Amino acid sequence: GNSFTHIVRMLEWVKESYYTLKHMNVRHFILQSMQLGLIVTSALMIWKTLMLVTGSESPVVVVLSGSMEPGFYRGDILFLTMDDRPVRTGDIVVFSLDGRDIPIVHRAIKVHEHSVLVERTPQEGTLDILTKGDNNYGDDRALYNKGQEWIHMNNIMGRAVGYLPKVGMITIIMNDYPYLKFALIGLLGVLVLTNKEV
Repeated sequence: GNSFTHIVRMLEWVKESYYTLKHMNVRHFILQSMQLGLIVTSALMIWKTLMLVTGSESPVVVVLSGSMEPGFYRGDILFLTMDDRPVRTGDIVVFSLDGRDIPIVHRAIKVHEHSVLVERTPQEGTLDILTKGDNNYGDDRALYNKGQEWIHMNNIMGRAVGYLPKVGMITIIMNDYPYLKFALIGLLGVLVLTNKEV
């Protein structure tokens, strides 16, 4: 009954969209394609602007696991900043490890600062940082690369400064079901291209 009606409506929409694209004049199609390009370009410009403002290569991340519960839950979106302040114990940081694509969101539980002497004057040195998920039993040394006891500032992508609960579940669902991501992108493209308002 009800699901059959939805399928019929969806097929009618696909048929109508195909008909609209097939009978669209070239000028209209080019205008719609340019509009789609503007949407994509605007999204990239917003992302690059966020990178410049926050100083982080990834200004927004989605929490992918429950390791930071009850502070952050799977699907929460975190906003990051990467300023000149060194990481301190208690900071929630996002870090990446060499050879791994997915960043990790955990709390810095130990920070050791090593000063460097330059002409007998102490200068800012390196930091050894140990992290742990709030909901995990032990520290992250088991997650670090083999032989790595600490992470350093070059591993840090940013420090969490705010969050939106559960908004990132869309991203998780699209990563779990890649065909859904491509279907949604295709659907949005078709909607923009078949929009009759110019």
